[in-house]
Amino acid sequence: MNKILLIFLLLVSQVCKAQQTEIVDFKQAKAEISFGDLILKEVKGTVVYKFDILKDTDSIFLDAKGFKSISAVLNDEVQVGTYNGVRFKINHQLKANTSYSLKITWEARPKKALYFIDWEYIDGNRQIWTQGQGKYTSNWLPSIDDMNEKIEFDLSITFDKNYEVIANGKLTDKTISGPLATWHFDMTKPMSSYLLAFAIGKYDKKTTLSNNGIPLEMYYYPAYEEKFEPTYRHTLQIFEFLQQEIGVPYPWQNYKQVPVKDFLYAGMENTSATIFSDAFLIDETAFVDKNYVNVNAHELAHQWFGDLVTESSGTHHWLQEGFATYYALLAEREVFGEEYYQYKLYEYAQELLDQDRAGASTALLDPKSSSTTFYKKGAWVLVLLKDKVGEKDFKKGIKNYLWKYQFKNVETQDFISEIEKTSGKDLTEFVNKWLKSSKYHYNEIESYLRKNFKGYKAFLDLDCDKSAKDCQKFIQASGNQYQNAEVIRLLRGNITKSVFNLNSIKERQAVALSMSSITSSEKADYETLLQDKSYATIEATLFNLWRSFPNDNSLYLKQTKDIVGFNDKNVRILWLTLALITEDFEPLNKSRYFDELTNYTNPRYSFEIRQNAFAYLNQIQACRTLCLDNLQQATKHHNWQFSKFAKQLLEEHK
Repeated sequence: MNKILLIFLLLVSQVCKAQQTEIVDFKQAKAEISFGDLILKEVKGTVVYKFDILKDTDSIFLDAKGFKSISAVLNDEVQVGTYNGVRFKINHQLKANTSYSLKITWEARPKKALYFIDWEYIDGNRQIWTQGQGKYTSNWLPSIDDMNEKIEFDLSITFDKNYEVIANGKLTDKTISGPLATWHFDMTKPMSSYLLAFAIGKYDKKTTLSNNGIPLEMYYYPAYEEKFEPTYRHTLQIFEFLQQEIGVPYPWQNYKQVPVKDFLYAGMENTSATIFSDAFLIDETAFVDKNYVNVNAHELAHQWFGDLVTESSGTHHWLQEGFATYYALLAEREVFGEEYYQYKLYEYAQELLDQDRAGASTALLDPKSSSTTFYKKGAWVLVLLKDKVGEKDFKKGIKNYLWKYQFKNVETQDFISEIEKTSGKDLTEFVNKWLKSSKYHYNEIESYLRKNFKGYKAFLDLDCDKSAKDCQKFIQASGNQYQNAEVIRLLRGNITKSVFNLNSIKERQAVALSMSSITSSEKADYETLLQDKSYATIEATLFNLWRSFPNDNSLYLKQTKDIVGFNDKNVRILWLTLALITEDFEPLNKSRYFDELTNYTNPRYSFEIRQNAFAYLNQIQACRTLCLDNLQQATKHHNWQFSKFAKQLLEEHK
């Protein structure tokens, strides 16, 4: 009975939202935001909404999840509003064709969508940042969860003047009053409330201008200025490329990118203000394996596909994720070349094939589809659609679609209709096969690869299980590092000595990752991998050498003692673990190494570092009191994947 009631209430809620957009049009929101106790995660403020009534009504509402207090005044004179903990309802006779002003005052302690990081620690990386998509901005600001309601938001945020505040739109003013400052941000165009965002922290920034004068503001931690260039490498090139490729100028006043600690995803395309995980703050060596280029391009593409033109419902989610994935691939082709682009499409095709073989294929128009479907299949559908109608008509259709529906919400048919108009082709069969059907037509995708990409016919015909010799010959004849790396992985260590003469990082990394057991005859060649400029290669090589040649463990540990690795300290944490369990290695330092490894489980570190440390300590059965206390704390972390990991690990210790 409870389940039936819940479904009924959800349906009623959806109907109410659909009806409200027909009754009221929210035009503008001016919010003034400040904070209370940061340890208690308190936010408060006022927001003034300007709205037009389209039909006579006796009530409208805003979403407001779990607020501590909320009240409102209509047109500066009438106290209005009732609150049920989820929705703030305005009960008042409102006349059609009339404009109103509603001033709301509120206080809240959000449980999600607004995150307060490290305020418990004096030496922590103290931050506050938002994540609206999937969490709802209505947890910290009275707003409209329905993405079909687009509003022009202007934020004014008051905080400690020694911090930096970044938000949507253009910073028009910063006023200082004692220890506090107020940052004033102006947006000139409307957007859905899930794209409203801000971030607060200790940042520096560097700014460059695009060819058409758009400021690109790139933020970084002052202590890691040396990571700025590798992190933001190719940003201007990507920006200029996407404007040209899409054919519609960047639609907002400026573009900001802000790294934050313990972010929920890789990045989020808040309008004009992308927030991304600081795991992508990288040095020169990390660039080869864990660069920000794809995420950079993906979130930027969303500024058109998602922010400018927004899906009307989850059924059409591919219009955002599939498009962003597709355009990010095109940008990567511009940066890394044609062979990289072709291999990534092959990789996406294989990922979709794996999903299909697992019986998990879904339709692009299924709102419950997987990320693999929305992102990877969505991108492939655009590749196939361009091939079907021709590049010229495809690009013209894209431009018409964006211009026609800018600042509006769309369904898939809106896009398809524009492509049909420019191409003169009926796409009904294409839509039924690739969008509405859950069937994955891998044979057609493979045919596309064979037909359009040089060398893929021979590559796809290989069967390394049946003939390792043919695969080994292919490697020697092919000059494609991405195909070679894949063939090396498929050989699973059954390689010839000549493979070690390959020069690219990717090919050599495939050798490091595919050989778990090294023979004495392979030892000298395999040891050279320890010198490669790749943290992923070094990590795999160190472990495999340590396991295969115990008499030389001390030598390998001395060679890699000062290497930290990615932001998650992948090499350092492995090194500490191996140093602890190598009996004859620096016995006087083992206590110090154990303390360092255990310390990495502390909440002051990013969850990526903590997860690595927890995993290794658990493997060597050394997660003791302090580690277990930190593990218990991790079960309450706001990143659900990390908290799930911590809960599972804690369960093993019971």
